[in-house]
Amino acid sequence: MAKVIVLAGPSGSGKSRLAERLEQRYGWPTLRLDDFYRDGDESGLPRIEDGANAGLVDWDHPGTWHCDDAEAALLALCRTGATDVPVYSISESRRTGAQRLDLGGAAVFCAEGIFAPDVVEACRSAGVLEAAYCVTQHPAVTFWRRLHRDLREHRKPPLVLLRRGWALARAQRDVVRRATAVGCRVATGDRAFAEITAGRPSPHHDPDDRGLAR
Repeated sequence: MAKVIVLAGPSGSGKSRLAERLEQRYGWPTLRLDDFYRDGDESGLPRIEDGANAGLVDWDHPGTWHCDDAEAALLALCRTGATDVPVYSISESRRTGAQRLDLGGAAVFCAEGIFAPDVVEACRSAGVLEAAYCVTQHPAVTFWRRLHRDLREHRKPPLVLLRRGWALARAQRDVVRRATAVGCRVATGDRAFAEITAGRPSPHHDPDDRGLAR
């Protein structure tokens, strides 16, 4: 049975980059939990109640996410090594297809996303949790990295992204608190990488590994 490393943390904190580095080094695939978002035209989605973005869908609320589907896919990967997962377009706020995620025999894989804390207990109960991290940076660093990424990928209109970014920066402490409440270890991406790779033989060269474990 495969084990999972759960990567939680604020949007833009470096979860995806950490997962990419681990895949480069060990060939561990990544389950993108954000692909389990609900479509933007579904009824009953939670809305932002105040501030400049009032009335818009609150995509940082767990109610915008199919937690049960994400957990089922995650556990299927652990037990069978493969499963079908959705492909989600954040800019379009909808699923655009599906794809087969195959671990290819890997004994470990990563699951990352802003709602990752919601799957930690299920993984722990099923005995498949390898580790759980809350990846963090200084709020200002996270803000600029997130804004640059979201603008580059045209995720939402620029003004919405800017306003959302300020709100997320103010809420970062609550995001970290929620992750630590389920047992996630708080660390920067570099520190988490160093801890996860410590003592593991590396079959792949990581071009970004410049002595971070020292």
